[in-house]
Amino acid sequence: MKRTAGWFLFLAAPVMLALPAAPAHAAEIAARIDLTAHAVGYLALLIFFAAYGFVVIEKAIQLHKSKPVMLAAGLIWALLGIAYAMHGESAALEAAAKHVILDYGELMLFLVVAITYVNTMQERRVFDALRTRLVNRGLSYRQLFWLVGGLAFIFGPIIDNLTTALVMGAVVVAVGVGNYQFIVLGCIIIVVAANAGGVFSPFGDITSLMVWQKSKLQFLEFFYLFFPSLVNFLVPALFMHFRVPKGTPESGGEIRKLKPGGAIVIWLFGATLATAVSFKSFFNLPPALGMMLGLGYLQMFSYFLQHVGHRRGNTDMALDSFREMRRVEWDTLLFFFGIIFAVAGLGVVGYLAQLSNYLYVDLGPTFANIAIGVLGAAFDNIPLMFAVLTMNPDMSSGQWMLVTLSTGIGGSLVSIGSAAGVVLMGLVRNHYTFFNHLRWAWAIALGYAASVLTHLWINAALM
Repeated sequence: MKRTAGWFLFLAAPVMLALPAAPAHAAEIAARIDLTAHAVGYLALLIFFAAYGFVVIEKAIQLHKSKPVMLAAGLIWALLGIAYAMHGESAALEAAAKHVILDYGELMLFLVVAITYVNTMQERRVFDALRTRLVNRGLSYRQLFWLVGGLAFIFGPIIDNLTTALVMGAVVVAVGVGNYQFIVLGCIIIVVAANAGGVFSPFGDITSLMVWQKSKLQFLEFFYLFFPSLVNFLVPALFMHFRVPKGTPESGGEIRKLKPGGAIVIWLFGATLATAVSFKSFFNLPPALGMMLGLGYLQMFSYFLQHVGHRRGNTDMALDSFREMRRVEWDTLLFFFGIIFAVAGLGVVGYLAQLSNYLYVDLGPTFANIAIGVLGAAFDNIPLMFAVLTMNPDMSSGQWMLVTLSTGIGGSLVSIGSAAGVVLMGLVRNHYTFFNHLRWAWAIALGYAASVLTHLWINAALM
């Protein structure tokens, strides 16, 4: 039975790595009751893979991805509840479940506030105004190629790589009307740059956020990854530059201006991020508490705008912050809940401990961290990082930087490897496709290799 479980775990390793992690407390309990070769363990795996299969065919069957994984999470923990009750260890399992709730709660609160701010900036036409300015600057296609790529690299650490891809993708489409080649290359470089930029900031990617919240890296330590991230963007961009068409697009189009209060909302978002950093750095409090204080900034400002706009009869001034909160993508947040709890259950069973031993003991942390990044080409980088955090290997800060870098940029290798690529495939359907991106996978892979080597070189003292 033990050998059978080992072979199954080996074959399932790529999928298991793409799953989020349970907290360290769950791993401690797993050592107390090993269920890896027990019927409960096998059934938990079966339930999880069945749910994951429904997620893969989400679009074909029109079933929201959160529904099967939430069901799977509940069933897995019910099985664990039975097993632990039979062993008289229900209190230990309860403690593990509460710690998973704590971890998920911090992540959810942080994301709800960040997404609410992004939705509010969108409602205040911040991104529309940016697009108007770029479209009407009279730049050549090649200048625009570098501009949108550079802006994606800069915005990625601030407003996250997904929102950056949406904003800059809209710019590329607006500028490149009628120029197929420019739109294709523009979208590819946006995905690469947004993912690369999201690495050297805790706010640029959920993977970076999770590493920061778990205190694996301090806020300023992320900036050690700036040059490796920059290399990851520049290498493929240099190769692609010569395929960008020459000439200049025609300017024009609808001029969009900020709604009243738009500039203040931008400043409030910056103040909210600064508050989150301060709570973590100075008070050792969860960043989510700082984000919730920042939500208070927005709530009070929206109250002010609402009343001023009502008195003046200016409908553009009115701002309903609760309406922007209702626009949060709850399917995604509930998917995170289901997937985190489902894999937390697998961690309690003991499977992730076995996988961690194989990767970080047998193969070594450097090889394991680089390989995990490559897996990001097939699986989303968020659950990959969750899996590493659950394994919680004993690594130096340089190794934690390496896995943060690799999971962040590994998703750029193919269009479906990151949320930025997936959302652009939906936005620019007839131009940015899986195969168009795949044609440049060789250049992006060179950027990946160059980025990793740059980190191993300039941050060698931290390894």
